[in-house]
Amino acid sequence: MLTAMAASSPSTAPDGDAPPLGLIGLGLLGVVLGERLIAGGFRALGCDLDSVRRDSFQRLGGQLAGTDEILRGCDRVLLSLPTHSEVAALICAHTASLRPGTIFLGTTTGDPDTTETLATDLSSRGITYLDATISGSSAQVRAGSAVVMVGGERTAFDACADILSKLGCQAFHTGPAGSGAKMKLATNIVLGLNRAALAEGLAFARGVGLDAAQALAIMRAGPAYSRMMDGKGDKMLKGDFTPEARLSQHSKDVYIILEQGRAAGLPMTLSAAHRESLEAAEAAGLGALDNSALIRVLDGTAHVTTFKSAP
Repeated sequence: MLTAMAASSPSTAPDGDAPPLGLIGLGLLGVVLGERLIAGGFRALGCDLDSVRRDSFQRLGGQLAGTDEILRGCDRVLLSLPTHSEVAALICAHTASLRPGTIFLGTTTGDPDTTETLATDLSSRGITYLDATISGSSAQVRAGSAVVMVGGERTAFDACADILSKLGCQAFHTGPAGSGAKMKLATNIVLGLNRAALAEGLAFARGVGLDAAQALAIMRAGPAYSRMMDGKGDKMLKGDFTPEARLSQHSKDVYIILEQGRAAGLPMTLSAAHRESLEAAEAAGLGALDNSALIRVLDGTAHVTTFKSAP
C-alpha cells in the first residue's frame, strides 16, 4: 500500500554527538540534499570526485571524508550518483568496507529491474537498499517542495523517517525495492511531457508573431496552467539554461520509460515522440544544460551556440 509521511522544515543546528549520516555524490542534487540535511540538524560526511563540489559541501557545514570512512562509520548512507552503474562500481570497489545493518538510500533514477537486483544482492550481505527517488529539480529540493518516493523494506523506510522528512514536502512508501524507481518514471512521463508541451506552446506563440511572455501569462491564468510554468517558463523565455536538472538526465529516464512501457505491452506514443526531441537536443550539444533547453529544438534554433554554459 502506498503510504506517506509529511516533511518538516530543516532549521536545526547540527548535533555533534549524533551518529553521522553519509552522502556519496555531491552533484546538482547531492549537494542540495546535503544542504537540507545539515540545516536539519544532521552531521553529514560527504565525498565526491570533484574538488569544487567537495568545497561547496564543506562551505555548507558538511565534513569531507573518504568513501571507505563513510561506509565504515555511517549506518545510513545516501547515494546520489548518476546511474546504477556508478552504484554497482562503488559497491564492487569498496566491498571490504560494507557492514551488515547499513541502510543505503539511493536517489538514482534507473531501471527498476536493476534496482531490485541491487537490493537483493545487498540484502544477502545484511544491508538494506531503499530506492529513494525524488520528484523535483535541485531548486525544488532546496525549497522543500520535492516529493520522495521510496521502494524497499517498510521497516527501513520508517527507520529513515527523520532523513526523509528533510528531503521534501512528503515521502511516500511505494512498495518493495524497485517500486520507487517505477513511480519516479511514471511521474517523469507527466513532468517531461508537460515541459515539452510548454516549450512547444511558447515556440508556437513566438512563431506566429505573438508576445511569448504574454502567452505564458495567459497560460498561467487559465486552464492550461501547470506548475511546470513556474519553474521552466521564464527560463525558456530568457534562454537561461543554467541547469537545475540536466536535459541528458531526463533523456536517460525517457529511454528507461520506453523500455519498461513497451515490456508491459504499452505503445508509449507520446514518450516515443518526446525521446526523438530529446535526442535532437543532445545531438545539438544541449545535454548538459537545463532540461528547459528543449525549447531550442521545438523553436528551430537548436543550432544557436550562444547559450549560457553549464558549470
